[in-house]
Amino acid sequence: MTHIPSPAEELRLVDAELYRLDARRAQLLARRGWLLSQLKPVRPLPAAVPPRPEATGPGVQNVLLVLGGVLLTLAAAAFTLVSWGHLGIIGRAVVLGAVTGAALAVPVPLLKRGLRSTAESVAGLGLALTVLDAYALYAAALTEADATGYAAGATAVLAVVWAAYGLLLPRVTGRPLLLPVPAAVGVAQLPMVLLAVAVGADASGIAAALLVTAAADTALALRAVSGPARIAAVAGAYGLGGWGALTAGGLVWTAAGPGAAAPAAGLLLLATGIALAGAWAPHTGTARGNATVAGLLAVAALGAVPRPVVSDGWVVPVHLAWGIALLAPLGVARIPEAVRRGLGRASGVVQALAVVAALPAVAVALLGPLGAPLRVWSGVPGDARAAVTADLPWPPASGTAALVLAAVAAVLVSAVREPLWRPRALDTATVLVWAAVLVLPPVLRLPYTAALAVLVLTAAALAAWKRPLPMVLALVTSVVAGLLSLATEPATLTVFALFTAVFAVGARRPLPVAATAAYATALLCATGAALDWQPSHLAPLVLLVPVAAALWAARTAGATRVTAEVSGGVAALVAVGLAVPDAPVLALVLALTGVIVAGTAVRPDRRPAGRVAAALFVLAAWVRLAAWEVSVPEAYALPVAVPALVVGVLRRRRDPRTSSWTAYGPALAAGLLPSLVAAWGDAHWQRPLLLGAGALLVTLSGARHHLRAPLLLGGSVLALVALHELAPYLVQVAGALPRWAPPALAGLLLLALGATYEQRLRDVRRVRETLGRMN
Repeated sequence: MTHIPSPAEELRLVDAELYRLDARRAQLLARRGWLLSQLKPVRPLPAAVPPRPEATGPGVQNVLLVLGGVLLTLAAAAFTLVSWGHLGIIGRAVVLGAVTGAALAVPVPLLKRGLRSTAESVAGLGLALTVLDAYALYAAALTEADATGYAAGATAVLAVVWAAYGLLLPRVTGRPLLLPVPAAVGVAQLPMVLLAVAVGADASGIAAALLVTAAADTALALRAVSGPARIAAVAGAYGLGGWGALTAGGLVWTAAGPGAAAPAAGLLLLATGIALAGAWAPHTGTARGNATVAGLLAVAALGAVPRPVVSDGWVVPVHLAWGIALLAPLGVARIPEAVRRGLGRASGVVQALAVVAALPAVAVALLGPLGAPLRVWSGVPGDARAAVTADLPWPPASGTAALVLAAVAAVLVSAVREPLWRPRALDTATVLVWAAVLVLPPVLRLPYTAALAVLVLTAAALAAWKRPLPMVLALVTSVVAGLLSLATEPATLTVFALFTAVFAVGARRPLPVAATAAYATALLCATGAALDWQPSHLAPLVLLVPVAAALWAARTAGATRVTAEVSGGVAALVAVGLAVPDAPVLALVLALTGVIVAGTAVRPDRRPAGRVAAALFVLAAWVRLAAWEVSVPEAYALPVAVPALVVGVLRRRRDPRTSSWTAYGPALAAGLLPSLVAAWGDAHWQRPLLLGAGALLVTLSGARHHLRAPLLLGGSVLALVALHELAPYLVQVAGALPRWAPPALAGLLLLALGATYEQRLRDVRRVRETLGRMN
């Protein structure tokens, strides 16, 4: 019968079999690892890669052909220059004719066989031989002729011959050469210029020759669709045309009268026609640039004739008028779009240059009044120009600056209609009109009072325009007018009062609020100065500005409220600065400022201002004690500090979450700090001893109860008292030490700090965590 084991016995058998399998597996893995360690890695050898050629076959061919042609050309030149005298006239003609004819004929069979590169090299040699032929002809038979005139005729003949040769080859062989026609175009740049030099032409004649050649290049470039010939023509047109235009421009600039300026202006008009032809032709990638150049050249030409007869101040307006006239073709649909855009760009360039020419006058009108505070109430200036040129010279030829700025602004408003650019154009026009109004009084030499009236009215008009840019311009205008008004007392009071009212109207926005506070402060100071008050007596009067700012801040919100409060704080600082020379008045000003800040702290969102108010009250009390020359400040400080400390204890009991700075800080500061100030000037030992003992008790109390305010205030006062007591001994020790001792001690200290830096950081973190757990 078959034996069936029990489940327990079967489990024992399975476990035993698994143990044997694990042991066998471990044995096999160990054997496998040993076998792998005995095998040496076999790295496959890289497949053989043939070296990559560094030069292609066509490249090598072209280099060889070019080099061969250059060598043959050099040999021919050496023969012509050196060995020419050993042959007779017939021999010379035969040799040169045979070699040149052969060099020009060989490309024909080469092209028929498809050897184009070789044909190009041989053709290049033939063209070079024709140049040598021309030189040999001059050296042999025409030595009496003018060299420059002969060069002009020779280059013209060579250009014709080379062009004919390059155009006839395709008809004979069916395949063209690239070299002859571009070479003909290149040499064709010389005849006209050389001819002008040969006949003794002046700069105007040379410029005419350059421009005529550039016109021919332009015609060729417009007719040739593509290829090297068109590239050569375009290069000649830009090169010679630019040279001729610059020469004509120089003649226009130095012309002494209309008679001398007219021919140069005609040359500029010729250059304009060349550039415009290049822009008008279709399929030209530089049409817009050519049209821009054409517009600029036209303005220079049309403004050249009247320039010698008009005054220097009207030169810019004349050119600006022609620049504005370039906008007239923009609405003509028959004119290509690229040409219209180019002319518009040229007009913009002319207008920008006109504005730049007017900027010196604007700069003087803006920056000239900056020196007015050095001459307060010195007297009425002669006129508006005298008012702004007290420290800066008036720029010459600036009489039409306002007209130029206004004209450009009018163009921007009327010409720019695109929705994307319209707002920017309006902003720019606003700035230009503002600059024109700013510079108008000194340009017209208006009376001083009229100039101030213009500036005040301009600032008021801009302030009424509820936009950021006009408001900024209104502020700048008001600053200029305010500085100019410092010349006389009535003007100062009137202008400051007007600006206070003007900006107060728009005080719902941050900038007008700040401007109102600034001008109100300046008005109050000027009023006190007009009444011959002492500066310290002006301080309480200036506090009217912080009062008004605090009241206005309670009625507004957001950035306007913050601006009002900051402006009031700045005015309060001005009042404190005015009161510093007089201690009793300073105490009064500090107390009144504390009242204003306390009134601000009444609002729920400004509760933290109460701490500032308390500090101001304490500071006012200290200043008052110093004004009374009190030698025992504890008699006044402790009666205030002890009740305040009791109030702080009661508050902490009622609300344990109250910070120790809030509960005990004011009391401890009122009790310790006046005594500390007195102790530093006390030569006796009683006060420092008592103050140090009190500070020690406060410090220990803060450490015992884990309170930050007593710990830090008491510790700081204790350290300062100890420093005060030890200062004489430290001075004696420093005097007794040799000079090398302090640097040595400092070095040792730095080494010690560096060696224990990590431990100190750990200690600092531990102290910070301890203080953070305190309340």
